[in-house]
Amino acid sequence: MFKSAAVFIAALAVAASAHAATPRDSLLVKSDWLAQHASDANLVILHSGSPADYAAGHIPGARLVPQGGLAAAPAASGGLTLELPTAADLRTQLQDLGVSDNSRVVIYAAGNQIPAATRLVYTLDAAGFGDRVSLLDGGLAEWKKTGHATSTEATPAHAGVLGPITLQPRSVDADFVRGHLQAPGYTVVDARASNFYDGSQAGSAQGANPKKGHIPGAKSVPFSSVTTLDADLKSADELAAVFASAGVKTGDHVMVYCHVGQQATAVLFAARTLGIDAKLYDGSFQDWSARDLPVENPSAGAAPAAQ
Repeated sequence: MFKSAAVFIAALAVAASAHAATPRDSLLVKSDWLAQHASDANLVILHSGSPADYAAGHIPGARLVPQGGLAAAPAASGGLTLELPTAADLRTQLQDLGVSDNSRVVIYAAGNQIPAATRLVYTLDAAGFGDRVSLLDGGLAEWKKTGHATSTEATPAHAGVLGPITLQPRSVDADFVRGHLQAPGYTVVDARASNFYDGSQAGSAQGANPKKGHIPGAKSVPFSSVTTLDADLKSADELAAVFASAGVKTGDHVMVYCHVGQQATAVLFAARTLGIDAKLYDGSFQDWSARDLPVENPSAGAAPAAQ
């Protein structure tokens, strides 16, 4: 394990030396940077949290993302819980939050877990913002800890101006995952907690007959393993060790899933900061189970062959 982690880290160091700026430099910002740029005309700050915690104190100028916002309307009975909206609907939602074509967007988590915030980063990336959308490292807690003030005043509404959005290919579907389970250079990563991965517990968002276990051959990288207890993203070396220990090899194309497509975005985000080519299996295990596709269930004994 330690040897593979060292090789993975060394490969990242070589890549970093070839490029002065790393993906982490644009994807992650610190509180002091945000404070220095808070008055930039094109900066949009988005608060990922509840109306109650927004009202209790938020970063000045931040806009509250509506709960369930930047996602498709709730699915009908039997449908998926969380999906990207259409390009047209996403354009409307972003404009309502003050996002324009030239905006630089910073997203922060109000609580101590980041998946809801990284889901927003993923969505903005899919909308074409790429390196113009970043996550605030440590979220609101780090902002306060570093001595920056909060506000209880709601930021005045101001609509943005966006041209038509073309959704970028940042996700894969069940057919793609199934077709690449044994393809050289492709790795499936399960971002759920270990009790779901090992089949000792079924997820709650899978319908009437939830499956236990994981997608055949998937590696386990729980979403909680990529952050510190303070909700800071772990260092590049620490993240490289996490992925290497799970069996992700240098140069792998990674497909990440979780229950419904939210927790996995934290692992997706961490992978992107390392320069790993990673995509989200949106719909995730809920979709996989609904399609009655094969799983490996360590808690039940022998695993079925991938089909």
